[in-house]
Amino acid sequence: MSELQIKPISITRFNALGGYARHPRTPLMLKELEFFEAEGGNVIGIATQDLEDQDFGGIVMARDRKLCFRGNNVTDFSPTPEAARDELFAAMRSAAEALAEDHYQGDEKGQPVNFFSHLHDEERLHPSFVQLSTNEGYSPARNIIEPMMRWYEDADGNFIEQFQTTGFDQRIWELYLYAMLIEAGFVLSREKNVPDFCAAGLFGELYVEAVTVGPTIRNGTIVHPPPTDTPEEVNRFLKDYMPIKFGSALYSKLKKKYWEHSHVSGKPFVLAIADFSSSMSMVRSQSALERYLWGYEYPAALDSEGKLIISPVRVETHQWGDKAPVPSGFFRLPDSRHVSAVISTNAGTIAKFNRLGILGKFGSGQVLAIREGRMVDHNPNATLPKIFRVIVNATGYEETWIEGLNVYHNPNAEIPMPMEMLPGAAHHFFEESRLVRSFTPEFHPTSSVTQHFSPFDVEKLLAEVGDKTHMVWTLKPGDALPPETGEPV
Repeated sequence: MSELQIKPISITRFNALGGYARHPRTPLMLKELEFFEAEGGNVIGIATQDLEDQDFGGIVMARDRKLCFRGNNVTDFSPTPEAARDELFAAMRSAAEALAEDHYQGDEKGQPVNFFSHLHDEERLHPSFVQLSTNEGYSPARNIIEPMMRWYEDADGNFIEQFQTTGFDQRIWELYLYAMLIEAGFVLSREKNVPDFCAAGLFGELYVEAVTVGPTIRNGTIVHPPPTDTPEEVNRFLKDYMPIKFGSALYSKLKKKYWEHSHVSGKPFVLAIADFSSSMSMVRSQSALERYLWGYEYPAALDSEGKLIISPVRVETHQWGDKAPVPSGFFRLPDSRHVSAVISTNAGTIAKFNRLGILGKFGSGQVLAIREGRMVDHNPNATLPKIFRVIVNATGYEETWIEGLNVYHNPNAEIPMPMEMLPGAAHHFFEESRLVRSFTPEFHPTSSVTQHFSPFDVEKLLAEVGDKTHMVWTLKPGDALPPETGEPV
C-alpha cells in the first residue's frame, strides 16, 4: 500500500480552508512557514517556528462534524525545520487515516449544510446564484465559498435563503467582508448580532456594518437607472444620481445608532458600502461615493509646466428630477461623528471569489480568467489611471481579499480607526477642503472586469503567451485604448 501523499498548498488555499480558525495572537507566538494538505483533502497542516525559542513545530487540522477545519494536534518542537516537517507529515497521515468521528469536537451545533443545493422554486432563485451553483466557469468561486460559509455562522437565521434568492448581492458582500477581516487578522464574535461584524485583532476591536446600494424599486418593480450613453449623462449620473443613492443607504444605517450599544461604544465603528444598484454600476461609481462623503469635487488640470493643479470645490446638495435636494457631505452630518470611517471596494463580487478560487487551486482546473481594468498611476502629475491586463492563472499573479479596498477616514470622527487595522488597503484622509494624505499600495485597482472561459486548456495557453500574462499601459490625454504593447509587470 502506497504512502498517503502530502502536498504543499498556498496561503490563499489554506486561509480559505482553515484560516478562520486562526487565533489573532498566533502571529505573536508562531511564524507560519509552510502549509500542507493531505491526499483526500480532509486534513491540512501548518509548519511553524516558535518566535521566542526559535525551534520548529507543526499544527494539524481536520474537519469537525460540521466539516469546518479545526485544530486536531500540535506536534513536538524540533531543532530543525526538516525534523519538524517529518513529524508534521506523520501526524497528518495519522489524522487522515483515522475515522471522521475521531475529529469531532463536541461543541458543533446542527448538521453540515449543502449551501448550493437549490432549496426553493426556480423562479425564486437569484440569477447570479443559479450561475454560481451550476456553471463550471464559476466552480473556483463555488469551491472557495463553500468552506468559508461553514465558518460563517447564520446569526440572523435566514442567510442561506437570502443567499439563494432576494439577498444574493448583500450576502456576497458580507462574505467578502468576512474573508477580508479574517485575512487582516481579526477574530469575529457572534455573541452580539449587531452590527454585522464584531471583530477583535492585535490593534483592538473594530465594529463593521455592511451596507449595500440596491436598485430603485417602485410598486414592486425595479426602476432602470438613467441612461449613461453620453459624457453629459455619465457626468450627471456620477455627480447627482449615485451620490443620492449612496446617501440614502448610508443615512438609513446612521439612523440605527449602532454606537449606542454598550459593546460598540468607545470603539471604532465602520460602515462598509458596496454598489449593487445596477449591472456594472460599481465599476465606475467610486468617484460618486467620494463626492458624497467629502462633499467636494476636485477639478484637475495641467499648468503650462505640465504639473497637476487641483482646485477643490465644495458641493452643498445633490438633486435628481423633481425630488427635493439632498445635502452633500456625509461626514458633515452631526451623527456621522460616531462613524470612524466608510470603507468600500468595487471588487466584493463573484469575480473576486473566482479569482481567489483560482489562486487557491479550487474548482475544475479548466477555468481561464482574464482580468482587465484601471489602476492608480502614482505619477503625481497623472490625470488618468493606468490600464492593466492579467491572466489570473499565470505564475506570479497575486491577489488578496483586501486588494482594492478604500478606507475613507472621517475627519470629524470621535473614535478614529488606526490604519494598522486594515493593512493593504488604500487609506484616504481629508482636511480643510482637500485630501491631504492618501496612502495607496503600489498596485491598487480602481475597477476591473474579469472574463471567464471554460472548459479551457489553461496550461497550453500559458505556455503560448509566455511573459505577456501581465501587462500595464500608461495612458495619456486623448488615448481611447491602450497601445498595442505595454510593460510586463
